[in-house]
Amino acid sequence: MAKPLTFVCAECGATHPRWSGRCDACGAWNTIQEEAPLSAGPTKKSLGGGRGQTLALMDLATEEAPPPRTRAGLEELDRVLGGGLVPASALLVGGDPGIGKSTLLLQAAARFAEAGLSCIYVSGEEASAQVRMRAQRLGLGKAPVRLAAETNLRDILTTLDRERPDLAIIDSVQTMWSDNVEAAPGSVSQVRAAAHELVTFAKRRGTAVILVGHVTKEGQIAGPRVVEHMVDTVLYFEGERGHQFRILRAVKNRFGPADEIGVFEMTGEGLRQVTNPSALFLSDRETRAPGTAVFAGIEGTRPVLVEFQALVAPSPTAQARRTVVGWDSGRLAMILAVLEARCSIPFAGLDVYLNVAGGIRVSEPAADLAVAAALLSAREDVALPPDMVVFGEISLTGALRPVGQTENRLKEAQKLGFSQAALPERSKVKAPDGVSMRQVSDLTAFVGEMFGAG
Repeated sequence: MAKPLTFVCAECGATHPRWSGRCDACGAWNTIQEEAPLSAGPTKKSLGGGRGQTLALMDLATEEAPPPRTRAGLEELDRVLGGGLVPASALLVGGDPGIGKSTLLLQAAARFAEAGLSCIYVSGEEASAQVRMRAQRLGLGKAPVRLAAETNLRDILTTLDRERPDLAIIDSVQTMWSDNVEAAPGSVSQVRAAAHELVTFAKRRGTAVILVGHVTKEGQIAGPRVVEHMVDTVLYFEGERGHQFRILRAVKNRFGPADEIGVFEMTGEGLRQVTNPSALFLSDRETRAPGTAVFAGIEGTRPVLVEFQALVAPSPTAQARRTVVGWDSGRLAMILAVLEARCSIPFAGLDVYLNVAGGIRVSEPAADLAVAAALLSAREDVALPPDMVVFGEISLTGALRPVGQTENRLKEAQKLGFSQAALPERSKVKAPDGVSMRQVSDLTAFVGEMFGAG
C-alpha cells in the first residue's frame, strides 16, 4: 500500500495533510511543497534475501581515548568549546546581524591557522575583497587562511573534498544554495539540505565545520530546529549594540559543558577577550547608589558578578509599566507579587524598570534576591552597602532557598573586594577570609534587616 504524501511549507517547515496555496502557520503564499515519505527501511526482498552486517556492540564500561583538540590560543573561545576544536565536529554559531560573528570567526580562523590547521573561509554574504579588507583592519592580512566567495553548495563541497582542510567556516548557512532542492536560498528546505550535506562532509572527511546562522527577531537561529540537532555544538553570540561587551554562549556542546560563556570586548582592532568579566561589568559602577544590587552569578562553570539596576517611579497612567532588560519579565512579576503578598510592600501605581548592566542576560533563579534588593532599594531610596553581593532564590511563600556553587560565588566576590554577602540561611558554606555573611531565612527577614521594615 502506497504511503500518503506529505506537504511541507518551505518557509516555516509546517506540515499539511494536503496542498493549499497559503500556509496556515506562517501565512506565506505558494510555499507548500510535496515531500516524498521516507522508506520504512530495507526489506528482506529488497536485500535479495541476504543478511546485513552484524553491528559491533560494546558495554558501558568500554573506555575510549578523549578526542584530540586544537586550542586557538583565545582562552575565552577555547573555554566555550570545551578545551579546543575537535576534528570532524560540526558547530553552529548564531547571533544578531552586525554583532560581530564574522569578525570573531575570522580571528578564530587566523589563530587556528597559526596553530597549524589548514583553514578555508567561505563567505556567501561578502566578496573576497571585503573579507580581506576586514582581515587587514584586524591585523590578520598575513594569516594563512584561504578565502572563497560562493553560495553554490555543490561547488563548495567539491572544493572542500579536494582540498581536505582541517577547518572550514561557512558564512552563512542561510545563503547556501543546493541545486537539487527547488526552493529559494534561505528557505527551510535549503537550510536543512545545506546543513545536512556539510555535517555529513565533516563526519566523512574529518574536517571541523563551523556554520554561521542568522537569527530571528525572537533570538532563535532561523531555519528548522533540526539543524541544531544535526550539529555537535550550538553557540550564540550575544550582546547589545550600544555596549562593547559580547558574550559567546554554548547552549549545546557534545564535547564540553553547555551554558559555558566567553566574554569579549568589541574594539577598533576587533574582538578582545576579557579574562576577568566581573571586573569589566562592574567597572562603571557607582560606589553607592539607590536601586542597585550586585549579584554573584554562575555562567557555565565560571562565577560572574553583575549589577542589577532598578528604577521605581509613580506611574502617570492608569496602567503601570513593567520594563525589563536582561532578565525574565515573568520572573519580575513573580518577585513583585511575593513582595506585596508576603511583605506587604505594594508596587501598584508604580512604574518598574529593571536592567542588567553591561548588556549581559541573566537566567539564574539565584538572582531573585538581588532583584528584590534592587527594587526595594529604588522604592525606599536607600542604597545597599557598596561592598555587598546578594544572591538567593525566592519561593512563592517568601522563603529563601540556597543555590549551588555558593563557595565559588563568594570567592569571586572576595577577589573583587566585596566584604559582605546576603544569602539564604540554609546555605552550608564557610565564608572566605574577609567576607562576612548575612544569612536570612525569608524575604520578610531580609527586608527588615536591610531596610528596617518587615
